[in-house]
Amino acid sequence: MKSPVSPEKGLNIVITLIRMTCALLLGLLLPVQSVIGATVKDIQAQGTAMMKDAEDMVAHGGMGDTKAIVHHCSEVAQHAEAILKALPPADSHGKEALPHLQEAIKQCKRVAELGDRVDPGVSLNPAIKARAAAREAVKHLAALREGGA
Repeated sequence: MKSPVSPEKGLNIVITLIRMTCALLLGLLLPVQSVIGATVKDIQAQGTAMMKDAEDMVAHGGMGDTKAIVHHCSEVAQHAEAILKALPPADSHGKEALPHLQEAIKQCKRVAELGDRVDPGVSLNPAIKARAAAREAVKHLAALREGGA
């Protein structure tokens, strides 16, 4: 006949099972939270980061650094795409920011197509347009409110 499991060993098994369950649940819930849990402050912070890259992009363009224009424009497009995914659909300010974010992405795609081998003046024109679109989008993002009001 087998001896019963000691209370200490039983408790260790239960604790281990609880830890494994918690780890599994966290692994499942954290990616979901990042998709649906973007708060207005998160969106606005993303907008601030987008503007910093947009300003850096144009500043480097003024210095003739085409590689930096392409790099920062890529970052602007990534920020804009992330904001688009996180925008609350019911918020009117979010709807107003939408075309400006799309324009920033479009202009940054033009910069990417031109590449870093062209004259900086050539890529600076769409970069400036991307910055202008990003500025307009950030104005609307600043007016976002929790709950889509």
